Amino acid sequence: MADYKLYCFGESGNSYKAALPLSLSGLDWEAVYVDFFNGEGRSPEYRANVNAFGEAPALIHGDEKIAQSGVIQSYITEQSGKFGGNTAAEKRQVQAWVLWDNHKLSSMAGLTRFLMNFLPEDKRPQEVIAFNKGRLAAAYATLDAALEGRDWLVGDGVTNADFSCCGYLYYPEPFGFVRSDHANINRWLSNIEALDGYKAPYDLMPGSPADRA
Repeated sequence: MADYKLYCFGESGNSYKAALPLSLSGLDWEAVYVDFFNGEGRSPEYRANVNAFGEAPALIHGDEKIAQSGVIQSYITEQSGKFGGNTAAEKRQVQAWVLWDNHKLSSMAGLTRFLMNFLPEDKRPQEVIAFNKGRLAAAYATLDAALEGRDWLVGDGVTNADFSCCGYLYYPEPFGFVRSDHANINRWLSNIEALDGYKAPYDLMPGSPADRA
C-alpha cells in the first residue's frame, strides 16, 4: 500500500498540480479516483474522511489530511526536499508564483475550460467566456514574459512555481490557450515534458472525458 494517497480525477487541473510533483518526487504514492461529476466530493463521507472543503485534490499521509494544491505541493517539498527553491529568496518567489497562479491563471483557466467543455452547449455563457478569455490572455502574457531567457520560473531547476503554473496548460480541451502562440511558454512546457517521470494529465490520473462520453 502506498504511503501517500492523492484523491484526484483526470479532468482536474488542480489535481494535476499535485499529481505531477508527486510523480517526480520519488515518494511512494497512488492516485485515488474521485467521481467528482457524480457528486462524490459533496458527500458527507468524503467531507468527513478526505477533504472538508469537498474538493479535489486531497492528500492523505498517515494522519495528515491535506487540501489545496499549493499546500499539497509544499507538503511534498517537506517530505522530499525537492521543488521548494534553494534560498530564502527563491522560496518566496515560488510562493509568489503559486499564489499568482491560483488567482490569475488556474482559477480563470479552470472555470473557462469547464464552461466551454463540460456544460451542455446551450448553457455555455458566451459573454462570460469571452470576458474570461481576455483575463487569460493577460495572464499568458505575464507568464510568457517571465520565461524570457529562462528555463524555469525560479532558480535553475523545476519548482512548485512551474508545477502550479503549468497545471492547466497541458489539457487538450479549448479554453483560450494556444501553445504555439507563446514561444517562451511552449519551450518551458517542453522542458517540463522532458523531466524523467513526466506524464500528461490523463495518463497520470484516473478519469477523463472519454470515460463519461
